[in-house]
Amino acid sequence: MASQEIDLTAALWRKSSYSNGTGGECVEVAPGHPGAIPVRDSKSQNGPVLLIGPTAWSAFIANLGE
Repeated sequence: MASQEIDLTAALWRKSSYSNGTGGECVEVAPGHPGAIPVRDSKSQNGPVLLIGPTAWSAFIANLGE
């Protein structure tokens, strides 16, 4: 699989609504990147970013409440 380069320098990160502003252990996503959903740890904003494909992301979101 070829590597995928996405420029995230101007990404608008959105924190999980479940964080309630407590600064706890949360994830952030940066929507608006075709072909991949960037995900990072909110406590490590300069750390690694996972790029998740749209099909896997949809399956993840669909199973959150189960």
